[in-house]
Amino acid sequence: MNEDLKPRTSDINGPLWGSRARDWAELQEVHFPPLYEAVHTRAGVGPGTRYLDVGCGAGLAAQMAALRGAEVSAIDASEGLLAIASSRLTGGDVRKGDLEELPFADDTFDVVTGFNSFQYAGNPVIALTEARRVAKPGGSVVITTWGDPDGMEAAAIITATKPLMPPPPPGAPGPFALSDEDKLRAFAATAGLIPVEIFDVDFVYVGSNEAQTVRGFTASGVAARAMKIAGEGAVTKAYAEAVRSFRQPDGSYRIKGTFRSLLSRA
Repeated sequence: MNEDLKPRTSDINGPLWGSRARDWAELQEVHFPPLYEAVHTRAGVGPGTRYLDVGCGAGLAAQMAALRGAEVSAIDASEGLLAIASSRLTGGDVRKGDLEELPFADDTFDVVTGFNSFQYAGNPVIALTEARRVAKPGGSVVITTWGDPDGMEAAAIITATKPLMPPPPPGAPGPFALSDEDKLRAFAATAGLIPVEIFDVDFVYVGSNEAQTVRGFTASGVAARAMKIAGEGAVTKAYAEAVRSFRQPDGSYRIKGTFRSLLSRA
């Protein structure tokens, strides 16, 4: 494969997503178990399943797969997040690397998952093609992205830093680029996968107060990138304004969101 088609992004994404790794694990990722559980059930993760999570973050999805009896591997660009993942997966194979060049042999895994990860690769199609390569023939590859933004409360938070960023290049993908079902299926097919089933999973982001809620959202790599451009104060203010309408009578915050997943076969 032409090396120009495989831009490595770990050196860029790793520091961004790892800058507030503990906050990500404790304030953001903690809301995602319903998604992980639904994906694992649909993909048939269980005892003896050879499982790989690409862009594993702090490793909670992989840990939940291990608790089902799976033989777990995980890869991410962020040393900070991988440190947490390694502590959760004491018997797993946890590696630092690029999604565009996975350090695993062909036809290795029964199930490969990417939770909001493929779209952050330098070339998402190459990254997904790599996921297909390391999956066994007939194995499952699951792509998870954001659900339909129309009417989704979390969409206001996901796009909160957009006004602080320079205009993207024409045709650049946004956070909801794969939310459309037809585009999601086409993305899978472009990488040589066979789309099987699309399903949505709802979640609720809960913060005990404004400061904690905002702290959770500023833990993402997207927020870290915005901070490099606009400064921490501007980003914190943008999130504080975005969450304000979700304040509950007791001072807590509840924000509903939806993930969309495509189960495909290699």
